[in-house]
Amino acid sequence: MPDTKKFIENLSGAGKSIGVLTSGGDAQGMNAAVRAVVRMGIYVGAKVYFIHEGYQGMVDGGDNIKEASWESVSSMLQVGGTVIGSARCKDFRTHEGRLRAALNLVQRGITNLCVIGGDGSLTGANLFREEWSGLLDELVQSGEISEEAAQTNSVLHIVGMVGSIDNDFCGTDMTIGTDSALHRIIEVVDAIMTTAQSHQRTFVLEVMGRHCGYLALVSALACGADWVLIPEMPPKNGWEEQMCHKLSENRADKKRLNIIIVAEGAIDQNNKPITTELIKDLVVRCLGFDTRVTILGHVQRGGTPSAFDRILASRMGVEAVLALLEASPGTPACVVSLCGNQAVRVPLMECVQMTQEVQKAMDEKRFEEAVKLRGRSFENNLNTYKLLSHRKMDAELPNSSFNVAVLNVGAPAAGMNAAVRSAVRVGITEGHTMFAVSDGFEGFYKGQIKEIKWGDVGGWTGQGGSLLGTKRTLPAKHVDKIAEQMRIHNINALLVIGGFEAYLGLLELQAARSKHTELCVPMVMVPATVSNNIPGSDLSIGADTALNAITDTCDRIKQSASGTKRRVFIIETMGGYCGYLATVGGLAAGADAAYIYEEPFDIRDLQSNVEHLTEKMKTSIQRGLVLRNENSSENYTTDFIYQLYSEEGKGVFDCRKNVLGHMQQGGAPSPFDRNFGTKIAAKAMQWISKKLKEFYREGRVFANTEDSACLLGMRRRALVFQPVVELKDETDFVHRIPKEQWWLRLRPLMKILAKYKTSYDVSDSGQLEHIVRLRAKDISAI
Repeated sequence: MPDTKKFIENLSGAGKSIGVLTSGGDAQGMNAAVRAVVRMGIYVGAKVYFIHEGYQGMVDGGDNIKEASWESVSSMLQVGGTVIGSARCKDFRTHEGRLRAALNLVQRGITNLCVIGGDGSLTGANLFREEWSGLLDELVQSGEISEEAAQTNSVLHIVGMVGSIDNDFCGTDMTIGTDSALHRIIEVVDAIMTTAQSHQRTFVLEVMGRHCGYLALVSALACGADWVLIPEMPPKNGWEEQMCHKLSENRADKKRLNIIIVAEGAIDQNNKPITTELIKDLVVRCLGFDTRVTILGHVQRGGTPSAFDRILASRMGVEAVLALLEASPGTPACVVSLCGNQAVRVPLMECVQMTQEVQKAMDEKRFEEAVKLRGRSFENNLNTYKLLSHRKMDAELPNSSFNVAVLNVGAPAAGMNAAVRSAVRVGITEGHTMFAVSDGFEGFYKGQIKEIKWGDVGGWTGQGGSLLGTKRTLPAKHVDKIAEQMRIHNINALLVIGGFEAYLGLLELQAARSKHTELCVPMVMVPATVSNNIPGSDLSIGADTALNAITDTCDRIKQSASGTKRRVFIIETMGGYCGYLATVGGLAAGADAAYIYEEPFDIRDLQSNVEHLTEKMKTSIQRGLVLRNENSSENYTTDFIYQLYSEEGKGVFDCRKNVLGHMQQGGAPSPFDRNFGTKIAAKAMQWISKKLKEFYREGRVFANTEDSACLLGMRRRALVFQPVVELKDETDFVHRIPKEQWWLRLRPLMKILAKYKTSYDVSDSGQLEHIVRLRAKDISAI
């Protein structure tokens, strides 16, 4: 193995003490982060202390600072808020308060702090670190600590994790709690839509976010709201007439309801607040519509954390402990954050300064700059919203005279409809005529193709499954008929939204180009499958919704097991041969083991898992959860594992099994899938428009190059177009999975958090990235 590799076994926490606290406003997922810090800390041999009630507990000391054990963080994963308490602390803002806090830490030998909170909490932590040696000098002089104690504890290391539902912190794509808050908002909006439709009402919703419009913007994208008001983009003068015009236009278009989303910090061009009541009065006065206001308030902070937040917080918690172990006296305080799909470390004060710059830019009415400073994730959301929000009149549309067909292929996946809606509307905005193909390639060769207009896709974002209909049929056998249909309808480009069959289908269509010139058109595929098994993309539309379905069910099962005690559940998940759902679902649900095809296992592994569970039953956590991917092994079936565990666990624990089945494909799409589907399909349509212009020669479109048949996937930090032909070498066609899969790196994490000794390659961690560089890079990312 090359020397550059770095393994967890070589990092030791022996003799170190870590304090973990949550501070400021609570956010769902904070508990998952605390659990990960405690377990990872104990795993590497460090002592970990809970600091209850945030900085207040640090100042007050006493029972507020307690050593944590492995069992003390059990059953925390699925609980919202923060179990160790959080408080806004005035004392810590004073020098005297910080002096008392320093004394309390030194008495317990705590020189490593993991702070989970917003920008205020993290700024406070950094100030504390800068003052540390001065505070110790004062304590030595007053005789409260010895010289020796001051030397032993001479350096304070700080690592931050951003826990805030507002997602207002620069330097990270997502803060812990944001995704869960979006879940709450979307649940409410979906519920309101049914009542609004019944009465033909207009609803004005106020969402949280302080001075940041992220929650309002993303929920507007995810539910197809008619209008959104956010602090970063104050509406232009005369917006009142524009908004009322759009609302009445939508009503005239047979739309029975209107949804307006207002961020709590929304302002106009003159920095004056725009309130929900102001909007309501405006709509009633100008249009006479029956209008209601709903202020979501603290509902958004509550409830159980989403699968995304649990995984994010668990990954960040482990990364925070690694950062503390690797810190040297000169290391600046850092924040562990998420960039695209990767955990990175960024200097804390750089993030804080940029976060403050955003506010300054907004105060000085430099709004475009404020949007850029918010980061690429925010900017891309805003651009997609602008692209989809304004329906142009026919006279304003560029007339491209191109026909673009959209179809779903493979099994249904939640979020497919959001992708279709986005593609259709962006296509129409770009001047194309859009066609919808029913029932995948089967409907294609049968001629089930019809034009689809702007209004036809209204309300599609929140619908699960596939409204166009989808089939697993591949095109190769019917390629003559498909080419004929392409000619009849004069289709100039194809957008295929689907799973592995969509990928195979695109390869087959490309191979048939030599025989059929009708197929020489730009084609692009957007991955949509719960299995997340598409080469060329780290994530697929639908996988997040499926993960949430698995996590919800596992939570209920764990609750049942806790009641009966000494019970182990074996749960079978979908995914074909791809172990993504079992692994990542296992991490989100706090499973003891997850069996997958990609990591072969034998009878000895099963035996050691049974022994591990037998040991666990001697502790206070008397329940077990084991996930198994449906195709993980031909012979070690779910029944076999269930019978083996039942026999081996006799007298110690009893067993139950659950096959989750198709519930993983159903349900309303999660906010992540709605948003991902919307953004990725919009980007795909823009690519199609560009390629149509590029390949238009002498009155026709002719595209026969490899790069005119692409898959658009998310790779680490960016959305990338890759020719499908080039992805062949990366594919295991027999088992329908990519040869290399990023999430396999998360498996050791799941094992560590379940108390297994394992090897964990941490070579990826450890580089401190600067925030400016981080923003300039990968501008095309989500």
